[in-house]
Amino acid sequence: MQSEKLENYIQQYRDNLLNDVIPFWLKNSFDEKFGGFFTCLDKTGKVYDTDKFVWLQNRQIWCFAMLYNQVEKKKEWLDFAIQGAEFMKLNGRDANGNWYFALNREGNPLVQPYNIFSDCFASMAFGQLYVATGNESYGKIAVDTFHGILRKQDNSKGIYNKLYPGTRSMQSFSLPMILSNLVLELETLLDPELVQRTMKNAIHSVMEVFYQPELGLILENVSEEGEFVDCFEGRLINPGHGLEAMWFMMDLGNKLSDPELIRKAVDISLNILEYGWDKEHGGILYFKDVKGAPPLQLEWDQKLWWVHVETLVCMLKGYMYTGDQRCWDWFEKVHEYTWSHFADPQDGEWFGYLNRQGAVLSPAKGGKWKGCFHVPRGLYQCWKVLELIDKKKAILSV
Repeated sequence: MQSEKLENYIQQYRDNLLNDVIPFWLKNSFDEKFGGFFTCLDKTGKVYDTDKFVWLQNRQIWCFAMLYNQVEKKKEWLDFAIQGAEFMKLNGRDANGNWYFALNREGNPLVQPYNIFSDCFASMAFGQLYVATGNESYGKIAVDTFHGILRKQDNSKGIYNKLYPGTRSMQSFSLPMILSNLVLELETLLDPELVQRTMKNAIHSVMEVFYQPELGLILENVSEEGEFVDCFEGRLINPGHGLEAMWFMMDLGNKLSDPELIRKAVDISLNILEYGWDKEHGGILYFKDVKGAPPLQLEWDQKLWWVHVETLVCMLKGYMYTGDQRCWDWFEKVHEYTWSHFADPQDGEWFGYLNRQGAVLSPAKGGKWKGCFHVPRGLYQCWKVLELIDKKKAILSV
């Protein structure tokens, strides 16, 4: 690949992050009256709903703290993160330290703490903000929340679990997947032995329990014993989840100096992408049934922003770590689809939801599920990995 092409990609991802996406959230999402962030933003950034979803609040805190730590010590970014964190410190948890799912604008709880991902992103946010500020209270919240996640991981919904016990007990892919990334986020705050144990358990769970070698794919749910269950949930494949998890695995493989783990993650990611790609209309399908039955989710054939941006990261990391040309070819294919369908050069940021044919389903730039996270994180990751690829090629050409 030509150095000029690489530089163009680097500039595209960097500029969209710093000159488009981040300014969009800075301008439109700050609640000046009560603190925290508005995430329900229409096409132009106008607020259309003021409810505050805890996992999205914490994701946005993480994003601005991370940019402060990794890109530039901009006071505006840090102040933005801190005011969000103070709003969450005051309102985000119940008396036992569990993080609610949703608050109203003023910070009063709307939805009970049934969703452990509120806790995951709180831990991630306050850990990153601790790095930025050295504020011990932020570090304590991050660590206490992390330990709470580990305590709850076998029954994450607790008293809010609506399933009848014992009939069809299953384990979900989402939590071990997130822990494989979260443990690296908090590494400097945690006991080294706990870090090693959590990494080992996450790798085993992702790569040995949920990954099905005979399929070359990752299931979203398996039995408590790690076996396939022939029901809607057991047959479910979420290509985006698998691809996001594989770049987490690659980073763990790099940290642990384990090229076999990296290679295995690259091979799995290529299988998932080939399986999930819509060969008729392009783009990556949201859900598939591993037996080819009609999926339970009516939105199965939609194309979602986060699936595509996480795939871009995954393919670039696969290419950077292994030099596998298939990763680069897929990156360019997914890049072309993503930038021609999701990015909005007119009003800024990215659309989140397309129909199968690629037309925009919702003009909103944020809501209950989409906030300031996957797009900026993905743009940052792609920018930095592209720079590393460029540097590696420059060294090899000398």
